[in-house]
Amino acid sequence: METQDNTSSAFEDEYDLDDRYEQLANDAYHRNHGRMVNQVNRTRGSQPSRKEILQNLVEDNDLIEDFVPTYAAKLDPKHFERRWVIGSLSGFWRDKIISDVLYQVKVGKEANVYACEATESSEHDLIAAKLYRPRMLRHLRNDAAYKIGRLSHDREGKKMKQSSRAQRALKKKTKFGQDLDFSNWVGHEYRMQTELWEAGADVPQPIAHSGTTILMAFCGNRSIAAATLNDVILESAEAQPLFDKVIDNVRLMLSLNQVHGDLSAYNILYWQGEVTIIDFPQMVNAAGNPNSERFLRRDIQRVVDYFSQYGVKADGGEIAQTLWKDFMNAQL
Repeated sequence: METQDNTSSAFEDEYDLDDRYEQLANDAYHRNHGRMVNQVNRTRGSQPSRKEILQNLVEDNDLIEDFVPTYAAKLDPKHFERRWVIGSLSGFWRDKIISDVLYQVKVGKEANVYACEATESSEHDLIAAKLYRPRMLRHLRNDAAYKIGRLSHDREGKKMKQSSRAQRALKKKTKFGQDLDFSNWVGHEYRMQTELWEAGADVPQPIAHSGTTILMAFCGNRSIAAATLNDVILESAEAQPLFDKVIDNVRLMLSLNQVHGDLSAYNILYWQGEVTIIDFPQMVNAAGNPNSERFLRRDIQRVVDYFSQYGVKADGGEIAQTLWKDFMNAQL
């Protein structure tokens, strides 16, 4: 779950300058030269050197200098956030998916979210860009509990063999393994969101994913983004229908063998009488993760606790037990 933190220095102090540039360069390299990376791996059996990555950043300077979105233009040229936004989104601008970055929607411990103006070819008016903080996953606690039962993927999103070099790096937690773990966490969110969207869940439509950035349909308008449930006051008449819709989404996730794992009023958006569930990097495999039933019960209880203030009467434990029993019976 992402928490509000409006101090720009929060991420300024967390990473030294060399780390920031190397990460931005690495993202640009993999985004713009994926085929070259694959070839390098085949011929040398290793990732591009730091020198090669930084040289590639220099070669991409023209692209980055051409893309100065409205939001970034308001920041000091030396400010990390300006470079971070431009470096993370310039590839999507080049690919004509977004045309501008309008405003910052949210500052979180894991990621920032920005409202972007979409291009006509993207078939959207506005797009939300979720930018994960460079290397932040090295500081996450208890993330291992969510990863049990997951399949690991390489940078291109292909499932990795257990005997692969990448798998060994993940187990040994080498620098390459840590970077790949980061990539897996972000990629997992995009894959889960795509699966949910295609199944008809109330989630933002995923649009694109590259490196540490995910693009999705925007909830809100050019002036304001949809608020999370914890920041709105509902009409008493709409509470029960919205509660039922959230539980229906939990049931749908479970039918897909997934449990959200961190569901609460903080990651359910409210816009024009409708709810939209967000944030899926921690989503767990229901059948393959021994913690999944516990996470399911916690998710449902948080939702019950929120809606109870509006007079919704529900037994979280009973709902969770029924959903889990139905899920287990379906596995037989």
